[in-house]
Amino acid sequence: MRDLLTALALVLVIEGVLWALFPDMMKRAAALALTLDSQRLRTVGLVTAVVGVLLVWVVRRAAGGS
Repeated sequence: MRDLLTALALVLVIEGVLWALFPDMMKRAAALALTLDSQRLRTVGLVTAVVGVLLVWVVRRAAGGS
């Protein structure tokens, strides 16, 4: 549970940094998301989640974690 909360906190940090450093780019990305259909957003979200899980698995395995 601690790892999950840490991961969620890091998401907030990364997203906050992106909004602070690149507000115009983030606005454009949000506007683009509004123009895409729900199925495409769902697919991109699912692919991104799977890639994230695989990256966590690889990093944990390489670090010798459980």
